[in-house]
Amino acid sequence: MSREDRAKQFMPFAALKGYPDALRKKEKIIVPKIELSEESKEELDWKLRQVQKNDIVTVVYFYRDEYLRITGMVSRIDETARVLKIVNTKISFENLYDIRQESSV
Repeated sequence: MSREDRAKQFMPFAALKGYPDALRKKEKIIVPKIELSEESKEELDWKLRQVQKNDIVTVVYFYRDEYLRITGMVSRIDETARVLKIVNTKISFENLYDIRQESSV
């Protein structure tokens, strides 16, 4: 038996290939929603008013016990429903934590 073949018998066996990676992707740290100060709310409101449809933005928002970051094109801003839509992701204004416009090259 060659050295390489002999070494293979001691390698760990993974019955479900990719399962450990899938589990790591599903792990998340549950965090409480941060209440913004009035100053932070005003700054966020000002930033939001600068955003227009088709702008590329990076948004940090609260969703299901965690903060997520998404970068993409703004497809809709609905001030009546208080929703910002980035590509296909709808984000309530109340769940926004930060928004930043990406500079165009």
